[in-house]
Amino acid sequence: MSNRLFQGVVHQMRDTIDRTIGVVDDSGVVIACSDLARIGEVNDSVTPEQIMGSDSFFAGSYAFKPFGGRPHCEYAVFVEGTDDAAAKYAAILAVSLSSIKQYYDEKYDRGNFIKNVIMDNILPGDIYLKARELRFNSDVSRACLLIRITTKTDVSTFDIVQNLFPDKAKDFVININENDIALVKEIKPGIDTKDLEKLSRSIVDTLSSEFYTHCVVGIGTTVTGIKDLARSFKEAQVALEVGKVFDTEKNIISYENLGIARLIYQLPTTLCEMFLKEIFKKGSIETLDQETLFTIQKFFENNLNVSETSRKLFVHRNTLVYRLEKIKKLTGLDLREFDHAIVFKVALMVKRYLTANPIKY
Repeated sequence: MSNRLFQGVVHQMRDTIDRTIGVVDDSGVVIACSDLARIGEVNDSVTPEQIMGSDSFFAGSYAFKPFGGRPHCEYAVFVEGTDDAAAKYAAILAVSLSSIKQYYDEKYDRGNFIKNVIMDNILPGDIYLKARELRFNSDVSRACLLIRITTKTDVSTFDIVQNLFPDKAKDFVININENDIALVKEIKPGIDTKDLEKLSRSIVDTLSSEFYTHCVVGIGTTVTGIKDLARSFKEAQVALEVGKVFDTEKNIISYENLGIARLIYQLPTTLCEMFLKEIFKKGSIETLDQETLFTIQKFFENNLNVSETSRKLFVHRNTLVYRLEKIKKLTGLDLREFDHAIVFKVALMVKRYLTANPIKY
């Protein structure tokens, strides 16, 4: 579409500027020209490096001025001649074409459309009309990944992520704010959550090892259709917030794997406080010291197995039994009984949730 847009401007300018004018892409192919016979021709006198730069230059018998694109220019306007007038014409045309392209992208760009969808900035009834206008494929499956930068950095993380996913027809990288970048990824049949976690791991590792930028990634569920992308994006946001409370050591959190933490996150705080008071009638959860809480954590991690837990803690089995009896005396809950263990596990998570006071979406 940009080719037709540029050709329209060049056609209107050809009578005003009595010279051959046109536009080449970053591979040197003429995509618009006042001399229609030259469209499609490859200009060997210019290099991709010259076009990707931002400075004017002369090549062959033409003046060139690069424009458009991020992080580097994608096009260059050319004007016949190597004099100052040719360079000025090229500069003026570059400004005009760049402004027109920016306006067109804002109105018709698919990436901007996807951003409006996931941010709920477009009416549901207009989504499919706009998708049809943009010839956007609505039938494929997609998932939203939210990349949150946790350390300040001088590099442009947005540009890095965009370079990792160069296929702009299928994958959309969207700048949400200073710290958050959304990736709307097309999902092929047979791809599951584990594959998305591997993809997220590669993003985290690339940013960390090559650019010294630390981040966490939230993964929403895979959806089919455009309208549900907003839900997948909110799920990715929730995954990051819930992970910040319950899985502080993880930097990749999938909404599908949140389990009971997702349920607790959605509960009103008043209900959570009431639940804790009812469970710990004999004594507050605050009466448990750090050593006891660590013992409980290891006991849960080892599936309520006394022998295995004592081995991992490097304590005698009787010592662990004594600690469990102490917990029973303080709280009235025997962690060796499955039902009591479940209640205690949920209570610990509720307490953690109340302490964290996370942002809700």
